[in-house]
Amino acid sequence: MARKPKITVSSLDFERLQTLLEKDGSAFAGREALEAELDRADVLEPKDMPPNVVTMNSTVRFTLLETGKESTLQLVYPRDMDGSSEKVSVFAPVGIALLGLSVGDELQMPSPTGQVTVRVDAIAWQPESAGELHR
Repeated sequence: MARKPKITVSSLDFERLQTLLEKDGSAFAGREALEAELDRADVLEPKDMPPNVVTMNSTVRFTLLETGKESTLQLVYPRDMDGSSEKVSVFAPVGIALLGLSVGDELQMPSPTGQVTVRVDAIAWQPESAGELHR
């Protein structure tokens, strides 16, 4: 298996995600995968976040390499899921895979048909770059 790329998470996102994981009833299929990603993440202050990193509430353009399917989605907390096809929860496999990746990074993730590889093509909007450091 290919080595996983380095991931970077803001301290604000890290603390919020840890709080969600500590809550009772936050059982979901990718829980262990999200915990593993947070365990290996470099944590930076929001003001120090590079603009090419997928953070919470970022809008990211990515490709599933096996199918060539391109998508643009906003990575959100579960509470912000509103049925919109333009959002993906950080609790979903693709959300877990995208969190903390930089533009150009690729990461394998589980899918119903086996493993798929997600590649980050661009960050269309990132809160930290927009000056929203405490959203």
